[in-house]
Amino acid sequence: MASEFELEGESDAAPFTLKLRRGEGMVLLTMNWKVGRPPDDFVGFAIEFQPPDADRFFPLVNRLSFPSPDGKVDESTKSMRLAPLQKFRWVHFPRDAEVDGEFVYRVSPVFMDDDDDLRYGDAQTVSLVLGGETYPGKLNVSFTRGFVSSQAFVDRSQTHGPVSSLLPEKAAEGLTFEPTHPEAAEALNWMGFEARRAILELLDRALADKQAEVRAVAYDLSEPDVVSRLERLGKRLRVIVDDSGDHGEPDSAETQAATRLAASAGAGNVRRHHMANLQHNKTIVVDGPAAKGVVCGSTNFSWRGFFVQANNAVVLHGDGPVVAFKDAVDRYWEHDDAAGFGATPSAELVDLGLEEIDARVAFSPHLPGNALLQTIADDIGSGAESSILYSLAFLYQTKGPIRDAIKTVTEDDEIFVYGISDKKVGGIDLQRPDGNVAPVSFEALTRNAPEPFRSEPDAGAVGTRMHHKFVVIDFDKPTAKVYLGSYNFSKPADTENGENLLVVEDRRIAVAYAVEALRIFDHYHFRVVAQEAKERDEPLMLTKPPRQPGEKPWWDKYYSDPQKARDREVFA
Repeated sequence: MASEFELEGESDAAPFTLKLRRGEGMVLLTMNWKVGRPPDDFVGFAIEFQPPDADRFFPLVNRLSFPSPDGKVDESTKSMRLAPLQKFRWVHFPRDAEVDGEFVYRVSPVFMDDDDDLRYGDAQTVSLVLGGETYPGKLNVSFTRGFVSSQAFVDRSQTHGPVSSLLPEKAAEGLTFEPTHPEAAEALNWMGFEARRAILELLDRALADKQAEVRAVAYDLSEPDVVSRLERLGKRLRVIVDDSGDHGEPDSAETQAATRLAASAGAGNVRRHHMANLQHNKTIVVDGPAAKGVVCGSTNFSWRGFFVQANNAVVLHGDGPVVAFKDAVDRYWEHDDAAGFGATPSAELVDLGLEEIDARVAFSPHLPGNALLQTIADDIGSGAESSILYSLAFLYQTKGPIRDAIKTVTEDDEIFVYGISDKKVGGIDLQRPDGNVAPVSFEALTRNAPEPFRSEPDAGAVGTRMHHKFVVIDFDKPTAKVYLGSYNFSKPADTENGENLLVVEDRRIAVAYAVEALRIFDHYHFRVVAQEAKERDEPLMLTKPPRQPGEKPWWDKYYSDPQKARDREVFA
């Protein structure tokens, strides 16, 4: 069984290479032509997959098609056997990715003759295992889907009811909101993806272990499935709930949750504070004889955190993580000021003691002597050998060493950089390797979808959408490293807020985050393409082989455009 996280096709007859990288519930497929450039009649790749226990291959589908005989857009979704992928990489979400066993991928080159008939060349076939944890019993990386505005969501859920039937309009309504969407359970499970399941499963394990004690620190706390489980723990729970800004209002979801938990756990087990600015952790620690684990990362315990935003949650197992996080929560309990907490051992980077995984954690706020922001910036600016991939909420709203380091490394021709950052209002900033920041409007497909795409829901468009906080350095090197956590890579995150920051030096985990960075980047980059096509009044269609003098094949830009050529080479 192929359980490796990075595998390559072995067919000598196929004219292209194929590499598969295991993400979390997803697969990155990358292709490259073996010798020189493809022939002009090459029109893309047909991708098929065979799930575990299936007896046949299923083709992936493509919303883009070749033009109809009359030259117009064909709005039907087709098999990639008929509408091949005209890119050199793709991130696929297989159905039932958590199923045990091998997923087999078969990729064939597709060619078109002068009569528009298709033929297929020799294929590459690779299999890998997706189900299970990243490192079973040690560490599991999980993500939310973050695609509430997407063609996939339109196909799956919007036709059965609006987003307002799935999600509350205001955070303060979160604990009493009940979805009326006829397929709410399926839709919310789809949007929450593995991160939601991982968080709820840890709480369920704590409930089942009657001797387990639970510590929790919550910035947002408005998701009823989380709060009801915390209530059921009774006096086994100790929880800190942020009270900054709107969170401190009498009618906020956080105040409602704190009141309910004070009734179930006892007033002495519930505390409100915001350090010097925010108590921004999203952490649960379970310590019991049968259940022992930690959840941390960027996922707030809220409707937006689970179902709207792109987020990650990391589950850590074992004594090392439990001790480190439990100590930190207890020190937050004792010190609600930056100076007091920053002087504790929890503000220092400590090893988590995970076998075969180099992982450390530090908690904010820090003092000047143990601050980490400049150290991270130096690592980004001068530590990379090949690439930087990042998803950083608020990067372009925050001046400082991290933004300066990103700018410096982006200007370095030797380093490949893709990145994405949420804007304060109205969209996303997309960092291309050529140094240009492309703005992405949420309205690109919500109101003005070019054919053959359909308008997407705009509910939830106000507020943060890309909420990740991670940087991947050299995902393709033995020295691969990821910075991640609740930490926003800003001065407030470093010296004012309550935060957690993990530093993980491990290729399997780096690749998991790299795949997530690419799927989010591609998801929003498409909005740039769609927006520009709409402005030029150009249809979005697959390209046939050149038939007239001066015409170029679809793949030419992946060899003539330095940015696209580098993309093809780096990932293949």
